[in-house]
Amino acid sequence: MRQDSDSDSLVESSASRLVGAVIVAAGSSRRMGGVDKLFILVHDRPLLAWTMEVFQNCQSVHQIALVVSEQRLEAARDLAKQEGWTKVKQICVGGERRQDSVAQGLSRLSHCDWVVIHDGARPCLTGDLIERGLVEAAYTGASIAAVPVKDTIKVVSEGLVQETLNRQNLWVVQTPQVFRFDIIERAYRQSVAEVTDDASLVEKLGQEVRVYFGSYDNIKVTTREDLEWATMLLRNRTARSKQSV
Repeated sequence: MRQDSDSDSLVESSASRLVGAVIVAAGSSRRMGGVDKLFILVHDRPLLAWTMEVFQNCQSVHQIALVVSEQRLEAARDLAKQEGWTKVKQICVGGERRQDSVAQGLSRLSHCDWVVIHDGARPCLTGDLIERGLVEAAYTGASIAAVPVKDTIKVVSEGLVQETLNRQNLWVVQTPQVFRFDIIERAYRQSVAEVTDDASLVEKLGQEVRVYFGSYDNIKVTTREDLEWATMLLRNRTARSKQSV
């Protein structure tokens, strides 16, 4: 177990470094019937605004690159002005694949020691998830939020069970994912294979990636059912916030 003094020194060390964030919001929303989920109103605000607010309010984050689709570029710029996202230094158009969009975002950050990469469609994150990711990443240069699998997972081929996996070692990976900037930059520079998350590219470098406990509430809105669940979670968060004032 780590000593508290070690953890405190890492927090202090991280606090003295420049942290950038890449928010990936350039998806096609195919499973939402073509409706851009990131601009659907949730409690009178676009879904993306809930995600961005957490990064805007996080003291450790100094600058943000927001990556959107070409069709939403002007809408994103207008939203940034309307919401007062002073940390958003660049809003750019993404690429064909998610990793292409992340690469575009990374190229827009300047003089960062660390970068936090997050899916715009995960609006229920907290500032604590970002802060803990920065602390954990300080140990190896890379960290990812994840939660243990609750269900039994089976490998299926042509409708038949091939194998039942030991769920004790299985985790569902989330964002934020946090990296020392030089590591993630090198990973993207050398990338050739298509991957579904940023840590996969870092793993291919032989880099150790620390896993820290995320949140089961930190869902990614992919379907309308996800949207309903996120709407409820955000409503409850807003109600708790009002009660604490």
